[in-house]
Amino acid sequence: MLLQNSTVCNFFCSLINITPHYLFFCKNTTVENCSYRLQINNGPVVSRKRPSEGNYEKEKEHCIALFDQWSEADQVEFVERLISRMCHYQHGHINSYLKPMLQRDFITALPAQGLDHIAENILSFLDARSLCSAELVCKEWQRVISEGMLWKKLIERMVRTDPLWKGLSERHQEKYLFKNRTAEVPPNSYYHSLYPKIIQDIETIEANWRCGRHNLQRIQCRSENSKGVYCLQYDDEKIISGLRDNSIKIWDKQTLECLKILTGHTGSVLCLQYDERVIVTGSSDSTVRVWEVTTGEVLNTLIHHNEAVLHLRFANGLMVTCSKDRSIAVWDMASPTDISLRRVLVGHRAAVNVVDFDDKYIVSASGDRTIKVWSTSTCEFVRTLNGHKRGIACLQYRDRLVVSGSSDNTIRLWDIECGACLRVLEGHEELVRCIRFDNKRIVSGAYDGKIKVWDLQAALDPRAPASTLCLRTLVEHSGRVFRLQFDEFQIISSSHDDTILIWDFLNVSTNGQSEGRSPSRTYTYISR
Repeated sequence: MLLQNSTVCNFFCSLINITPHYLFFCKNTTVENCSYRLQINNGPVVSRKRPSEGNYEKEKEHCIALFDQWSEADQVEFVERLISRMCHYQHGHINSYLKPMLQRDFITALPAQGLDHIAENILSFLDARSLCSAELVCKEWQRVISEGMLWKKLIERMVRTDPLWKGLSERHQEKYLFKNRTAEVPPNSYYHSLYPKIIQDIETIEANWRCGRHNLQRIQCRSENSKGVYCLQYDDEKIISGLRDNSIKIWDKQTLECLKILTGHTGSVLCLQYDERVIVTGSSDSTVRVWEVTTGEVLNTLIHHNEAVLHLRFANGLMVTCSKDRSIAVWDMASPTDISLRRVLVGHRAAVNVVDFDDKYIVSASGDRTIKVWSTSTCEFVRTLNGHKRGIACLQYRDRLVVSGSSDNTIRLWDIECGACLRVLEGHEELVRCIRFDNKRIVSGAYDGKIKVWDLQAALDPRAPASTLCLRTLVEHSGRVFRLQFDEFQIISSSHDDTILIWDFLNVSTNGQSEGRSPSRTYTYISR
C-alpha cells in the first residue's frame, strides 16, 4: 500500500485516536516478526494538498483495520516508523496534536471518581507559593483547596515543624484563632489571608532583633546580703534563679512576682537546671542538691566534689557536674532519690568551669585554656581543642558545633569532630561569661555588662567579613552579665547588679513600647 508523504500526518493522527495514550511513553520496540508492513514513500513533500477523498478514506480505513489487529508492541513500532519518515513540519503538527492528549488533570479527575481525599492529600504537600498558584489553575482545583482547608493545614504543618511558628501560635492564640472558643471553624479564605499576616509578624520579629527594638522588663532580686544572680532558667510560666545569697528564687514570668524561695545551700548557688519534676542546683558549698519543683522539698544531696560546683547538666538519666577541684563527675540518675556516681573524669589542670553533653560526647572547658572532649558512653578521653589564649568561662555544644567564650574576650566556634576552630568573634571588652546559640544566632554576655547578638550563619561562612557578624549590642545591665537564655522572642539575662532583665522582641510597638504591657516594669523583692 502506497501513501504520499502529505497524507501521512493525517493518517498518523487517525492512528493516535485509537492508540492507548500510555503507549506514547513506551521505550523503542522492534518487532522483527511482524507480518504486517506498509510501504511508505520517503520522497520530498511536493504538496500539502490531500488526494481524492474517496481513495484516501478507503486506504485509511483499511490501514486502521490492520492496525487494530496488531499487538500493542507492533503498534508502537509502526508509529515510530511513521514518525521517522515525516518531515519537520509534520513533526510540529503531530507534537501540537499530542500535547493536550498527554496532559492529565489528575486533581480534577480524582474527585470525579469519588477520591477527593487523595486530591487534597496531594495538594497538601505544596508550600505557600505553590498553593497560591494551584488555586489559580481552575475552579475545580480551587474547590479542592477550599473544601480541604489546605491553608489551615499548611499553617498547622508550619506550627508543628518550625519553632518560630510554634511560639507565635502559643503566644497569639486569640489573634490567629488556633484555639477557637466557638464550635464554628473559620473558612479556608480566613486562613489564606492569615498566612501572610503571620509571615509579616515573623519579619517584624526578625527586624526587631536586627535593630535592637525590644520591650524591657526588670526584676530586682537583691535581698539584704545578696550581690548577684549567678544562674537562671525559664519557661513560659516561671523563671528560676540562683543567687549569691545561697537561695533559689522562683518568679512568676507574667507578673514578675517572687513565688517561692528555696533555702538549704550554705554557699552561693552557682548553677542550676530544672525539668518538669526536679530542680538540680550546684553551689560553692561543694554540694549538688535536688529539689522537688512544685513543693520545693529537698529530695537529695550529693556530696562528692571537694570545691565549688561550677556547672551541671542533666538529661535522659545522665548528669554531669564540674568543679573548681578540676574534676568532672558523671552520674546515673535512676530517679531523683537514686543518683549514683558512674565515673570521674580528670585531665584539666585548672577549675572546670562548664560542661555540656549529648549522646555522643561530653564537652568540658577549663581555666587551663582548653576544651576537652570525652565519649559519653565510655567516658574515655577523645581530643583537646586548643586556641583560646586565656581561661574558658562558658560554652555550648550541639550537633558538631561548639561555641566557647573566654577571658581573652573572644568567642570561638569549633568543629567538634575534627577539632578545628571555624571562627573567632571579637567585640567584647572583658571576659565572656555566658553564651548560647540556636540555628540563627549566638547571644553572649560578658563582664563588660554588654550582651551581643551575632549572626551564626554568617559566622560559619568564612567569606563573611568580621564587621558583619555582630548584629546588635544591648546595654542595660550595670554590672557583669553572669547568665542568659534566649528563644525566638526574648532574651532573659542575670547580672552582678542583682537584676534579671527580660528583653522582649515580640511585644514591641512602633514607639518602642510594648503592646498591652508597660514599657518597663521593675519589681523588687526584699527578704525578711
